[in-house]
Amino acid sequence: MGIINEFLAEKGIYILTFTLFAIGVYGLATCHNYIKKLMAMNIMLIALIFFFLVLGQNLNTHGSLFIRKSAPDDYHIEPVTHALMLTSVVVSLGINGVGLALLMSIRKKYGTFDEEKIFSKGI
Repeated sequence: MGIINEFLAEKGIYILTFTLFAIGVYGLATCHNYIKKLMAMNIMLIALIFFFLVLGQNLNTHGSLFIRKSAPDDYHIEPVTHALMLTSVVVSLGINGVGLALLMSIRKKYGTFDEEKIFSKGI
């Protein structure tokens, strides 16, 4: 049990991130409802942001901004990665807003969010 616990403690976060990304890809590939596709795209984006935030944690290095004697010397979090991912969150909110506005106009024109029904009616 010790080896499994060590593996999950070190690599489990990457497994979770990959699983979330795979769920998003699966949702984009198999769902025929545009709302569900937008939700799957959001899951993929969350997984990507999570992955970069995890990569921003540097082990066995000295902190670039704050080095205190009370803080451990073998761990710090890179602030640039967090700033970039904060920007990514803001951009994703804009993408969601535009996507929902487009979906509302699709609903008004075709009366459905189903991809197959929309393509059968003709674009």
